[in-house]
Amino acid sequence: MARLEGEIVDAEADIADLIRDSGDGAGDDQADAGSKTYEREQEMSIVANDRDLLLQTERALARLDNGTYGTCESCANAIGKLRLQAFPKATLCITCKEREDRR
Repeated sequence: MARLEGEIVDAEADIADLIRDSGDGAGDDQADAGSKTYEREQEMSIVANDRDLLLQTERALARLDNGTYGTCESCANAIGKLRLQAFPKATLCITCKEREDRR
């Protein structure tokens, strides 16, 4: 649980840093503006990814609180210990995750 809470703090800090560091690009020429636009898109992609990870972590903590952590949301079987160690935010067992990925 401490690991998940640490991930929340880290993700929130990353998002805040990216938002703070994004400039407005005033006074740039066209080449600089293009570079800034590309960098901004990259930063927004990172922010979206961090936000998704943050939501997954918060969801895992909620599952811990309500006693459903470690149970597959699709088939209700136990999620393997090694899978949870590798990806603590997992909500699906390996079988269900593979089935979902094939779709």
